[in-house]
Amino acid sequence: MSQMVKKDNKQKIPKFSSYWIYGIVVVTLILISTMNMGQEPQKLSYAKFEKVLLGSRSIDKIVIIRNELKAEVSLKKDSVEKYKDLFVVPTQIPNVGPHFIVDIPSIDSFEESRKAIETSEQRDIPLFYEQRSNVIGEVLSFAWPLLLMILIYFIFFNRMTGGAGGGGIFSVGKSRAQVIDKDSNVNVSFKDVAGLEGAKDELVEIVEFLRHPDKYTELGGKIPKGALLVGPPGTGKTLLAKAVAGEANVPFFSMSGSDFVEMFVGVGASRVRDLFQKAKAKAPCIIFIDEIDAIGRDRSRGRGMSSNEERENTLNQLLTEMDGFGTNSGVIILAATNRADILDSALMRAGRFDRQINVELPDLNERSAIFDVHLRPLKLVEGFDKSFLAKQTPGFSGADIANVCNEAALTAARKEKKFIEKQDFLDAIDRIVGGLEKKNKIITKEERKAIAYHEAGHASISWLLENAHPLVKVTIVPRGKALGAAWYLPEERQLTTKEQILDEMCSTLGGRAAEEVVFGRISTGALNDLEKVTKQAYAMVTYYGLSEKLPNLSYYNFNDEYSLTRPYSDKRAEMIDQEVSAIVAEQYERAKQILRDNAEKHKELAELLLEREVIFSEDLETIFGPRKGSAKEDEDEAEAVKEPVENVEPEAASAEKDAL
Repeated sequence: MSQMVKKDNKQKIPKFSSYWIYGIVVVTLILISTMNMGQEPQKLSYAKFEKVLLGSRSIDKIVIIRNELKAEVSLKKDSVEKYKDLFVVPTQIPNVGPHFIVDIPSIDSFEESRKAIETSEQRDIPLFYEQRSNVIGEVLSFAWPLLLMILIYFIFFNRMTGGAGGGGIFSVGKSRAQVIDKDSNVNVSFKDVAGLEGAKDELVEIVEFLRHPDKYTELGGKIPKGALLVGPPGTGKTLLAKAVAGEANVPFFSMSGSDFVEMFVGVGASRVRDLFQKAKAKAPCIIFIDEIDAIGRDRSRGRGMSSNEERENTLNQLLTEMDGFGTNSGVIILAATNRADILDSALMRAGRFDRQINVELPDLNERSAIFDVHLRPLKLVEGFDKSFLAKQTPGFSGADIANVCNEAALTAARKEKKFIEKQDFLDAIDRIVGGLEKKNKIITKEERKAIAYHEAGHASISWLLENAHPLVKVTIVPRGKALGAAWYLPEERQLTTKEQILDEMCSTLGGRAAEEVVFGRISTGALNDLEKVTKQAYAMVTYYGLSEKLPNLSYYNFNDEYSLTRPYSDKRAEMIDQEVSAIVAEQYERAKQILRDNAEKHKELAELLLEREVIFSEDLETIFGPRKGSAKEDEDEAEAVKEPVENVEPEAASAEKDAL
């Protein structure tokens, strides 16, 4: 127990910093300057000196400083108390002279006054002349700009190098990796990582490689040298690395790709060498490089335009250390990036990163597991049903889900609630997806009506088209930059057909189509819709090969991002533009026709939206009936088939039953 206390006390001692030296120097100068406060001579005016002291016999001596035109006056010891009133603070009278300092107008005028008194009183006044020079002051006045520049340089250099190590300028080439070992307090484990079961399995195996290498090498196999975590932002790549650090009983070196990058030539390569040198000394161990694309970009891209020789030197050194002439037995490299497509091919080859672990956006079941983790610390209302959360958050990453839970808690606290309810989560999701409501935004009556018919157009077509995303709710309350918004529940699918893309495009164009059909004019409110539709149309033609005139062709090239040439001719570019325009125009006309065919129901929905400001899928079902392809529609069709069978004669009914 005593050893633990000693350890804790030792950890509480603050680390030494170079700024301590600056503070000590400043405090010392202040102490020196204030050490003799109260012992300095009292400043006295020349008129009072001439009237009170110059003619008295109390003066021990007067020292005239020629170059400063000052007189230092020292009193006799038995006369100090007599002139106590001349001191501002009588209790702080100097023990020895000089007691007063006087500014004299000129030496000639002082000499005239002194000679007049000596002649009238027949005595000599003890007088001395000196020529003084302040050597320290002159040196400081000359040297302080140079000292200031040196001080600024060292502070600036220290910040630019991030205060690397404790050696200042001499440690700029040292690795700044954070070392996590078995004594470090890392509380994250694989149990804290919800979902991502496939990625966890591969990382668990990597940890097992280091714990029990003989199990895998006795058959002649080799331990993988590296694993690359690839996935969109917020999916948990860094969290998985933290879990590895918490689970592994080996040293864990954590570093960001940007930590290698420096403004000084050769520093990045030096830090790579130092990192691997430290790792080899502590093998077996794991090196984790987060955001490796900061130094691992493809060297063949943009050469001559935006090449960075220092970054390339750093990458070359990294490639050499990972699988060069030397050996790295017992050192496994983990890296994370969301831009695997721009990494250098030499970095991605087997022998450096033997495995690529895809960390994708969570599906329905994985989102439910992630919500379970983030709901643990929250105070939920009794009987809270959390099953709806995963369904309401398609496409959300783990970071987004954590933000939803936190925002729901803040929303409940803002409303002075003691517990978090379902509506708080729904409000949190709405705020994250669409932004904060702006009910006080100034909108005219005509604009409000146009917004209502616009959003009702989206809702109507999405409900009537089988392949469009099902609607959740629609609002005309301004939220974020949008004047209105519609929430959909995308179907979680791995493949998308041409019909599904066209139905989604038609639904997206339903807002502008509604404005033209109802009001005979269009507005700028469909900007976001047009951007989305244009991207979908170009993707259909140039990426997915879903065009009728240009089928089975894809012009998407990951490895030529910075190329200034197109992989097709001008004639083919014209064909692509014509095909894109035709697809968009066809879906726009289709949207207008659907709205004309359902004009009364569209109007009823828009008026309901104007009245309530927010409507839900239940309201659309009341107006349009069950959505095509929904479970309720299947039930209604079954009832419609059953009714005629029940009304026919018994013999016919049985025949129908047999036929079915």
